Amino acid sequence: MILTIDRLGHLGDGVALGPEGAVFVPQMLPGEVVEGDLTGDQLTNARILTPSAARIKPPCAHARTCGGCLLQHVADPFVADWKVGVVKSALAGQGIVALFRPILTSPPRSRRRATLAARRTKGGALIGFHARASDMLVDIPNCQLLHPDLMATFPALESLVKLGGSRSGEVTLTVTRSLAGPDVVVTGGRPADAQFQMELARLAELHGIARLTWNGETAALRAAPMQRFGRALVAPPPGAFLQATAEGETALLQSIALAVGSARRITDLFAGVGTFSLPLAERAAVHAVEGDAAMIVALDKGARAAEGLHRVTTEVRDLFRRPLEPDEFKGVEAVVIDPPRAGAEAQSHTLAHAKVPVIAAVSCNPVTFARDAKILIAGGYKLDWVQVVDQFRWSAHVELVARFSL
Repeated sequence: MILTIDRLGHLGDGVALGPEGAVFVPQMLPGEVVEGDLTGDQLTNARILTPSAARIKPPCAHARTCGGCLLQHVADPFVADWKVGVVKSALAGQGIVALFRPILTSPPRSRRRATLAARRTKGGALIGFHARASDMLVDIPNCQLLHPDLMATFPALESLVKLGGSRSGEVTLTVTRSLAGPDVVVTGGRPADAQFQMELARLAELHGIARLTWNGETAALRAAPMQRFGRALVAPPPGAFLQATAEGETALLQSIALAVGSARRITDLFAGVGTFSLPLAERAAVHAVEGDAAMIVALDKGARAAEGLHRVTTEVRDLFRRPLEPDEFKGVEAVVIDPPRAGAEAQSHTLAHAKVPVIAAVSCNPVTFARDAKILIAGGYKLDWVQVVDQFRWSAHVELVARFSL
């Protein structure tokens, strides 16, 4: 069957119109004419008859086999326009039109945290990403996505997998770059008895791993795995959320700072370990609210140790089940809200009645962002601008900051 690709879907697949509706064709671009076998709503064994002008040679040698990146075959300007278009489309679905600031994109080799799969082999260990829609594990020695410091941890990771991995099953390795060295979390490894704990500690010392967490337990703590947020240093709990790139974090923070302006009292909702709370506290009093108690403890400790901050208060609270009520925003001049992919529907309803002058909304899901934006607009807010941030380079993932004001 021969089809012409009409558009990119939200997951980065080419979408064509087939005899019975939409047909999805991985790694194809709008305008390309392709031929393949129609299987349900998928075109398999696809080959390109007419390529798009936006198609480029992937910069990574692993692009054809690795599932870590989906859009390396596309020129950057096309990806930028497409990601902005995804947000515009989500807003249009709610009847919202917005002003968009130019997209900010993280550079190659900038990912400072990653979740890798690994398996012990007869000759050592295999570490990498899965092929797309497959259990096949792909080795990535020349990865163009991960920061060089993460790539430098692979010998240590291989030692860990050889020591505690299995040839019959995979282990998961979450690796984060910290100021003190790699922060490594391993799940799915063999149970750790006293002797094995000693071996893990020895490997952590040998390879300079700052902290090693094995199946939920701290196996070695050579140095606190600090992250810097403005003037503050924070040691996040193992596996805690951190923005994927330093450049992406900076772009988000600068956009938030622009949105809140000269506000002197700020409430930060879904504050995590203080990524935004602590830098904002250099200019304003901040109340940080987060559902994870361990993250709040880390944030509070970092705030107390930092110099030159305004007052930082913290609160552990499940904002999905118990959102802050309008009277709890009394005197607050700006709100920062950065929910997970599910968005913050309940909290948006109370915010819509709180009449805080400015809201800086951060989102990693354009669909739930648009839903929540409609709630705020119905409550009297106007959407001033949207800033799209692409820190998950070569993926279909989109992040943004938006400013709402009364």
